[in-house]
Amino acid sequence: MTISQGVFVDARTSQIAANLASVRERITAACHAAGRDPESVTLVAVTKTYPADDVARLAELGVTDVGENRDQEAAAKAAAVPGVRWHFVGRLQRNKARSVAGYADTVHSVDSLRLVDALADAVVKAERGAALGALVQVSLDDDEHRGGALTGQVEKVAEAIAASPVLALRGVMAVAPLGWEPDEAFARLAAIAARIQQRFSAPDAAADWISAGMSDDLESAIQHGSTHVRVGSALLGKRTPLG
Repeated sequence: MTISQGVFVDARTSQIAANLASVRERITAACHAAGRDPESVTLVAVTKTYPADDVARLAELGVTDVGENRDQEAAAKAAAVPGVRWHFVGRLQRNKARSVAGYADTVHSVDSLRLVDALADAVVKAERGAALGALVQVSLDDDEHRGGALTGQVEKVAEAIAASPVLALRGVMAVAPLGWEPDEAFARLAAIAARIQQRFSAPDAAADWISAGMSDDLESAIQHGSTHVRVGSALLGKRTPLG
C-alpha cells in the first residue's frame, strides 16, 4: 500500500515544516558566507528510524531527496512513498546490493572493489534501465574498522565505478571522524574530491558531488564545497531507533 501525498495537516507536519525552514536558513547562510549559490547544495533528508509517514510529510513540503541507512527499512519506505529520490547512505553489505539497486537513485557508501562488482551485478539483474549513481565513501582517518575506502584506495574504487557501464560515478562522501574538527575533515575531503573530479569528470558525466555535512556540521561542510548535506535530527528530531 502506498501513502498518497497531500493528506497531512497536523502538528507533526507543522513541526517538520518549522525544522525544515530552519535547516534551509542555515544552508542559505552557510552558502552566502562561502560565496556560493544556495541552489548548489542539495538537502538529503535522512529518515532512518522515522516512519514512512514522515517521508510523505517531507515530500509534501518539497523535499525530494531522502536518505536511508538500512536496506530493510529503506526498501519498505521506498515501496510506500513514491515520487522521491532515494539515497542509500549507510554501510552496505554486498548481499543487500540487489535490493538497494531496485529503489536507490544513488549509493553514497561505495567503499571497496568487491562492492562495486556486487552493485554492478545487481543493477544488471534488477533491469533498472538506468545507471545507478555511486559515490566513493572515504575513510578520512584511514581507520580500517569503520566504513570508507582508505585514502590510498579511493582512486582505485572510483576507477572501477567509472569503468562500469551500469554505474555512474558521482563523486565522494565522508563523515567527519570522531575527535576531528569538521574543518580539518572536510578540507581533506575537498582535496580528495578535487582529484577525483579532475581525473574522472567528462562533459556528460561530472564526478562533482561532495556528500558531506550533517545536522551538527553542515556549515563547515558547505564552506569546503559540500554539494549534498545529509540531515536527520535537525529535521525530524531525536527518536528511539526502530526495531
